[in-house]
Amino acid sequence: MTDTRRNIPQRAADVVRDAGGRVVGRTRLQKIACLLELTDLGDGFDFDYRHFGPFSEALASAARDADALGILDETEHETDWGGWYSIYTADGRSQHNISANRAQLAAAAAEADAVELELAVTAAFLADRGELDPWASTGKLKPSKAAEGRLAKAKQLYGRLQSIPVPKELPRI
Repeated sequence: MTDTRRNIPQRAADVVRDAGGRVVGRTRLQKIACLLELTDLGDGFDFDYRHFGPFSEALASAARDADALGILDETEHETDWGGWYSIYTADGRSQHNISANRAQLAAAAAEADAVELELAVTAAFLADRGELDPWASTGKLKPSKAAEGRLAKAKQLYGRLQSIPVPKELPRI
């Protein structure tokens, strides 16, 4: 789906637009974009595994550049515990022809619980990379996040994401 005529900051802004125009959290932005890549609806961002799961340095850089260029607005907010999170907003229509399925998948991910989304996309990413038991591996990599029934909820979320028609199905896990 990559449109090489669109610049990289524009691609980052389009992820936010296609998710409904608002994405809360850097991790959520990363996971939405990763889902799009896994289903062949993405913008050509490459992902590696990092502490919070699949991560694209190119996407992180593109989002910063898009903010600086004024095509994406990133506002940082302090959490109750002293950390920081970002809210991304992008107005208008995407600069490319999006499918309804891309918008549906991106919006479903944007509305999902952040931890459940992180777990679900991590499992999908690991499965796509050949991991034989991606749910178990996700639980081991993220034990505190997978606790208290969140891994089970992430599996339910994953089932809902899998039900969205896409060019390339999410891994069956």
